[in-house]
Amino acid sequence: MKTKRMIVSLIMGALLGMLCIIGASLRSGGTAEISFLFALWFNRLLMGLVIGLIVEKTKLSILILRGALLGLIVSFAFWSASGFGDIISFLAGIIYGVIIEVVAHKFAV
Repeated sequence: MKTKRMIVSLIMGALLGMLCIIGASLRSGGTAEISFLFALWFNRLLMGLVIGLIVEKTKLSILILRGALLGLIVSFAFWSASGFGDIISFLAGIIYGVIIEVVAHKFAV
């Protein structure tokens, strides 16, 4: 395991999780439950963990596809557990997977 890649991935997951909390709060008009928001943040942190554990590839196209796939899988776990209600967070998770993967590749060298 590459420690620097893991740290960068976890930090990005935590930061993107905070962005998700802001977005979900705005979309819900401030009525989203704290447990839902925490679960959403934790899902993004787990996404960072999963991406940080995977061996890095050098081709950017492979990184983008892998980030999207891992983002889809990790986000689907949250989306299905929350009753398939927040499609925006699910779709954002796919994009966040790509962002985490690309940032980890760039800064964890």
